[in-house]
Amino acid sequence: MGDVMRPVPFRDLMVRMVRELELSESIFGFYIHQFHRPRTDRSLPVCSQDCAVPVGPAAGPHTQLAQNIIVSYLAGGRFMELKTVQVLDELKIEKPCIDAADEGYNVEWSSEFTLEKSFDEYLKAWFALHVLEVWLGLGIVGKPSFIFNMSVGYDLEGIKTEKMQRFIDSMSDASSHEKFLHYKKELAELINEEQLWDEDTSRQLLSQIELVSPRLSPSVTLSTMHGCPPEEIEAICRYMLEEKQIDTFVKLNPTLLGYERVREILDTLEYDYLHLSREAFSKDLQYHDAVEMIRRLTSLACVEGRGFGIKLSNTLGSINDQGRLPGDEMYMSGRALYPLTITLAAQLAREFSGEIPISYSGGAAADNIADLFDAGVRPITAATELLKPSGYMRLTNMVAACEASISGWRASRVDWNALERLADLSLSLPRYRKSWRGEDGITTGEPLPRYDCYIAPCVAACPIKQDIPEYIYLTGQGLYDEALEVIYQKNPLPHIMGYICDHQCMYNCTRMDYEGAVQIRELKRIAAEQGFARYKAAWQVPEKSDVKAAVIGSGPAGLSAAYFLAQSGFDVTVLEREDSPGGIVQHVIPPFRFPQSAIDQDVAFIREHGVHFEFGVDPSRLAIEDLRHLGFSYIIYALGAELNKKLTLDPAEGHILDSLTFLRDFRKGKSRQIGSHVVVVGGGNTAMDSARAAAAVKGVDQVTVVYRRTKK
Repeated sequence: MGDVMRPVPFRDLMVRMVRELELSESIFGFYIHQFHRPRTDRSLPVCSQDCAVPVGPAAGPHTQLAQNIIVSYLAGGRFMELKTVQVLDELKIEKPCIDAADEGYNVEWSSEFTLEKSFDEYLKAWFALHVLEVWLGLGIVGKPSFIFNMSVGYDLEGIKTEKMQRFIDSMSDASSHEKFLHYKKELAELINEEQLWDEDTSRQLLSQIELVSPRLSPSVTLSTMHGCPPEEIEAICRYMLEEKQIDTFVKLNPTLLGYERVREILDTLEYDYLHLSREAFSKDLQYHDAVEMIRRLTSLACVEGRGFGIKLSNTLGSINDQGRLPGDEMYMSGRALYPLTITLAAQLAREFSGEIPISYSGGAAADNIADLFDAGVRPITAATELLKPSGYMRLTNMVAACEASISGWRASRVDWNALERLADLSLSLPRYRKSWRGEDGITTGEPLPRYDCYIAPCVAACPIKQDIPEYIYLTGQGLYDEALEVIYQKNPLPHIMGYICDHQCMYNCTRMDYEGAVQIRELKRIAAEQGFARYKAAWQVPEKSDVKAAVIGSGPAGLSAAYFLAQSGFDVTVLEREDSPGGIVQHVIPPFRFPQSAIDQDVAFIREHGVHFEFGVDPSRLAIEDLRHLGFSYIIYALGAELNKKLTLDPAEGHILDSLTFLRDFRKGKSRQIGSHVVVVGGGNTAMDSARAAAAVKGVDQVTVVYRRTKK
């Protein structure tokens, strides 16, 4: 994928939409079963028009190209906050410019297109959505179900330039713009000449084209740069209300809360690594000045007969020291911004007794949007949220959550008490803490193909590439035996691994960016426990050939090798030096980690495949020549990888135990005097097992874990 966006000509855009839907039941890769049909029994006044639901993409990556706006619409978005434009419209933005691994960061702030190209994209999308309303029946009969809200910045002098004036005037009324007239004519020709639609649909579309309004946007959101002087912000708003007669929202920064409060919230929620500039806060609009400005502008809007409100919130400027994006400053958004923005929203709502309209974006997501909507906040937009796994489908979930609200549709003002409760909750709910998501990256660990949509990171992270999505789905459907059948294709130890697998899959689960990682290991155990009896009853013992194979060792590797060999028809014998199978699982890992029945069930099932076990085998009998002499054509050595790291601490040599020896003795119930205060050096699984086991040894009063890295 290139880093340069190239607009698609209008005719090509329309033809592709129709042809792609015919061939693959999708539009720009968004499939027809995903198309959201908003409820049309409710509407909500927003500025001077109505839209089906006041939710959509925020000014950003999802409203820069016509096809992005179209897919946002198909996902259910009806309030389109268009990508911000400014007089400096030929910026070269260094890439990458966005990092949205958890909280989002960006170092770009306006469209990468010239003003003319930006207008062209918005105009193409405007016509395309009118077509979709009729063609797919996704709209409200008689009027558009969507709103375009333009976003402009960043200073009055730039806004007054000729090219910015042309852009704003054309968005307000494009009736005389050559492109508006051209696309209207081109669309009519396309309907008549190409025969893309059936006769009835074509007739409806031709009627609709004549009704397409040239007023693309009845409202504007003013986006101001961090550090923009208060008088400049107010002057731009006055200009929009008085001179341009446009309903206006002004976007405010979370810095209004003040440095100390913002720092306190971020630290409380474990974002202490996010560094801020105290100086930047002092240069931004101050709270008292903002309140007085809002009062003056509200009065002016009333005089002018226009709508005025505030947009919360802008991104949070922070020091760019994380080594991912270019430049000295970056702007934080997403999940970490929600507690800041909702706190500011509550404060301003109370300040104005709920009478000031609040448009919202900072950290809005499916799990909080209904609460925002119920509190009378609208419209609500999202950008960082849509950059996460599932993309536009997250917008569908947000729209559905608002549609299901009853009190939200009845709200006529902002409920500051509700917002204050949400603000308090944001500081206590686990999902807003950094630790809820953690810092693990979701990765396949290998170069991505051109289209990576079908790669599940959980499968890529699994050492045996287990078919995780398949057995999760089957388990969720209650088809435990079928789920177990999928597991057995690659994993013959589901009972054991359902307890002790180190689940790298869960560290790469895409659901980490929703409600948290799926408990994949536990689902494997559930499938094994619930489905084993039924699966075993239907299972048939594979035919055995006279080809003999020896497996040396009966740990997890040996048991797995024996299982797959037996499945393939080999006559398998497992040779083990201990008196029972299981290897490190049976003889080292402490019993508090899993029940003995887990080992017994897995071993018994492998036995039923015709695998023969010999225990107490003298290792001297295991030379290749000896095994060949016994008739084994194939030999697999599965001896394990037990290797202790030596810790040298003079003169304490006699007081040092290696962990595996200690755990082996503990497992066998051998009593050993290890003193009253035990120090465990290390922080991995073996160290934790050793610490828990040591705490259970008679005579031990204290166990201390010493680790070379930080606690975090």
